[in-house]
Amino acid sequence: MAFDYDLFVIGGGSGGVRAARMAAATGASVGLAEDSRMGGTCVIRGCVPKKLMVFASGYGETPADARAYGWDIPDGVFDWQPFRTRLNTELDRLEGVYRQLLSTSGVTIHDARATLDDAHAVRLSTGEVVTARHILVATGGRPERPDSPWAHLGIVSDDIFQFDRLPASILIVGGGYIACEFACILHGLGVRVTQFYRGAQILRGFDDEARGLVSEAMRARGIDLHLGTDILDMRPAADRPDRIGMGAPEQEPAPALASGGKGPVWVKGSNGHEAMFDTVLFATGRAPNSRGLGLEAAGVTLGRGGTIAVDAYSQTSVPSIYAVGDVTGRVNLTPVAIREAAAFVETVFGGTPTPVDHSLIPSAVFTQPELGTVGLSEEAARAQEPIEVYCTSFRPMQTAFAGRPDRVLMKLVVSQASRKVLGCHIVAPGAGEMIQLAGIAIRMGATKEDFDRTVAVHPTMSEELVTMRAPVRKA
Repeated sequence: MAFDYDLFVIGGGSGGVRAARMAAATGASVGLAEDSRMGGTCVIRGCVPKKLMVFASGYGETPADARAYGWDIPDGVFDWQPFRTRLNTELDRLEGVYRQLLSTSGVTIHDARATLDDAHAVRLSTGEVVTARHILVATGGRPERPDSPWAHLGIVSDDIFQFDRLPASILIVGGGYIACEFACILHGLGVRVTQFYRGAQILRGFDDEARGLVSEAMRARGIDLHLGTDILDMRPAADRPDRIGMGAPEQEPAPALASGGKGPVWVKGSNGHEAMFDTVLFATGRAPNSRGLGLEAAGVTLGRGGTIAVDAYSQTSVPSIYAVGDVTGRVNLTPVAIREAAAFVETVFGGTPTPVDHSLIPSAVFTQPELGTVGLSEEAARAQEPIEVYCTSFRPMQTAFAGRPDRVLMKLVVSQASRKVLGCHIVAPGAGEMIQLAGIAIRMGATKEDFDRTVAVHPTMSEELVTMRAPVRKA
């Protein structure tokens, strides 16, 4: 049977674009459909704009720090409008880069929604039906609203980048990395931030000691963090009870935000805390973009929550259909989607079956301070085997000189039997940069003694990783 394409990719995010370009480089004919902006979640409404907002939010402390170092710099006021304009210009540029990369690679772009007709046929929203020897689904994920009667009164993370202006106050519901990152970002930009999380501690799944320090730092900076707390009641401002806490507010919050915001709301927490907020952000989870693609009709098996079930080579239950990235629910990180895409091309078009190893993946949470991690947490390692823990926490030189109380954490989790470093956890400014390099050593199987033999770079925060000689505890 003759096909229109050797490969048709559904989704123009990081994984889909990488797979399309690499497959085209092998001489395959490739088509790609995207019904939104090219670049996907990471480039348009995720990693990239979020990190630029992280940078912006960090400058608020600069004047005070600079004055401690002798600079005569006055405090400033953050202006959302020029930043937002520049941010959108940058995202437009990056989307253009993605389109150019696909075009110069010989990939045919379809600006349309694509659904599956069968194992080899894709139907486009333009009405066209194309056929392909192989189909790759790389549609990513989306923020999910909670199943509650007031979910429509709040916004989700995608809406943050579309604010016409910043709210004066916000309630963030959730305790994962997205919730915590935006709590720090918005606080740094001058928004009064309250955060509710129903769990006992934020950042579930990360090392307990590391996430505890991040939680303390967020509170010390002024984020009103309520743990063990969920929304008990939530209403539009006009429907609020007559009295809120000690009394009715003297001034109404700002009117509904021109884009994204649902207007001022009254919220009562399960801990009894009551307040008015300009807006509420639900950061309570993400779901795979698998709905309405025709997957089940085509015979593709779906897993829990709508994830696409795949094997080690990203192949679905239908041999001609593959899936990579967040839609598979394996490890929802952009570099992982890119790695899965590359492995898919090596397997299908390179003649070399290549599984993806999802172990020892470094990651970072861009809170203030950042959390960088690779390998096992102390808790997970302790459950696996006898371990030693090497750990230190201290005030870094730069901010200590400026009189700030900030603390950082450097931690290694080591196997007693093999002496291999099983996990590394860093809480510090620039932890994301540090953990990338530590990840190389740990991926190579470095032992604690390999770290010990490495000469320190002084004076740096990261030198502590190679100067800790005695374990603080064994388990």
